[in-house]
Amino acid sequence: MMASSDDRVSRGFATTPLPNPGEGGPVAGGGGTPVIPLPNPGEGGPIIPENNIPVIPLPNPGEGGSVGGSGSNLPMIPLPNPGEGGPVYPGRPGQTIPILPLPNPPCFFCNTDSRFGKVRFLNAAFGYQPFRVFINRRFIVNGLGFASLTPYGRVSDGFQTVTVTGTNGYVYIQKSMPFRAGDTVTIAIINTASGLDLMQISDEPCTRPRNMSCFRACNLAYYSNPIDVILEDGRVVYSDVRYKEVTTFKRIRPGEYMFYLAETNLRPMPRYQDIETVGSGVTDFDLPEALVSVYVDVKPNNMYTLFILSRGNTPDAIQTMVVEDS
Repeated sequence: MMASSDDRVSRGFATTPLPNPGEGGPVAGGGGTPVIPLPNPGEGGPIIPENNIPVIPLPNPGEGGSVGGSGSNLPMIPLPNPGEGGPVYPGRPGQTIPILPLPNPPCFFCNTDSRFGKVRFLNAAFGYQPFRVFINRRFIVNGLGFASLTPYGRVSDGFQTVTVTGTNGYVYIQKSMPFRAGDTVTIAIINTASGLDLMQISDEPCTRPRNMSCFRACNLAYYSNPIDVILEDGRVVYSDVRYKEVTTFKRIRPGEYMFYLAETNLRPMPRYQDIETVGSGVTDFDLPEALVSVYVDVKPNNMYTLFILSRGNTPDAIQTMVVEDS
């Protein structure tokens, strides 16, 4: 003999849900109390037989892995989808967030075209552990140490959010920066009085006639005084290059050069004059005044940037990094 619907409810059987109260829904055992609607088939898993309460829905297959042990039947925190690997979206500066290492996003370092810009990252921040860098939600580089430079990658046109974190997930800085399709830039992570900042440096090509190359200097040494860049024969290529200053390009002939960095009151060579080797030996420059020297082997049709970096927290504690771009 078939059981009545009231008998089925009182015995813990699932009743097909009817509309909400007032619209004809079932009541329990004639008591006038609406029954809690059960999940639709496949949306809630089993029910607890004793009181007919639906179990908290478990994740769909592949969205959460196993449930907790010891009979708790509680779903675990969903794991990322395959290929998403771990990093959560970086938060506000000073916040610590869990970030797992990821490979570079597909095609960030692929060849670009006119629809994209090109960007690379330079760690010029003295006194910090290596960084992780994100553009929007995309993980770009892991373990970017001091005086390290990434290859160029492609970036979409418009304002993009650049985030710099520690390897432990601590957010040092998050900044919206403009990018333009077809432009080539370096983003330098630099020291400031309040911590870190991001500085965008244009890497647009210079005019290089007759197989000549181009040379410039960029002072990213926060603790330095204004610095002169001087040739071995005493000619001042650039004078009073201050912190965060990027000089204009000067044409330079292929050859071997020794540059000295110093604090002097010497006059710079004329802006229009090309850089070329004149002779060997120091004539006008007093070597003991030099803070550091750097050798550069200039090849034809290249661009050279002399980055000046801090290696301590005093004005004389500087070091150099020469970057050659074809």
